[in-house]
Amino acid sequence: MSKDQPMKEPLIKAVDSELALNSIADMAEVTLKTQDELAALKVIYPGMAQRQVLSSFRELRTKLLDRAKGKNFTLLVSSLSLGGGSSFVALNMAASFALDEQKTAVYVDCNIEHSFANELLQSNAEFGLMEYLDDPSLELKDIIYSAGIPRVRVIPPGKGGDTSVERLSSPRMSQLIESVKQRYPDRFVVLDVPPVSDSSLARILSGVADMAVLVVPFGKVTPNQVLAGVDAVGEEKFAGLVFNN
Repeated sequence: MSKDQPMKEPLIKAVDSELALNSIADMAEVTLKTQDELAALKVIYPGMAQRQVLSSFRELRTKLLDRAKGKNFTLLVSSLSLGGGSSFVALNMAASFALDEQKTAVYVDCNIEHSFANELLQSNAEFGLMEYLDDPSLELKDIIYSAGIPRVRVIPPGKGGDTSVERLSSPRMSQLIESVKQRYPDRFVVLDVPPVSDSSLARILSGVADMAVLVVPFGKVTPNQVLAGVDAVGEEKFAGLVFNN
């Protein structure tokens, strides 16, 4: 995208073992988080007091589903700068898909250094994404966890290292995403990726995503940074901007 081209209008201006089962209704849940716990984690839920936030994520979900013509898809979420709120948006996008009782979502945390999944799981995950990519003997069910959010599953990042970027760009990573998405037509995959300004992962993982949204910390980035972010994920994958106040 050149600097002379018009920007796409933002989509929104504010904001396991079950793999062997055949039915969403059969999916085992850990103890569900209370509304107070969800509120503390800033996770959306039906009936929450902040109706505007809930409506914003529902609106974003609707726009993305329209773009995908109702089919399930893999969504990449990244921010334009560190602390921009991509994890907040990514997890709540997964939660918004799962508000429909006939849908499920998998939140894949690719943030090795700033993991939100570890906070959700309280560091109780034995294996994560990095271990899976390193060890062919691990299966998908070994790294998918319930986090107490109905119909949402979490894949934590695991332990990183100097080769994290190379591992995430491996064929096994692509196979993982395809397996998660294709096993059930009612499952959505959300990739939480480090900021485009601090990592090449958004550019790399856009290859396994069907579309991407960029989180813009309101008033903290320049138009050139937005253009660079769109270029990083690819204009053909770019679905829009989410302004996070």
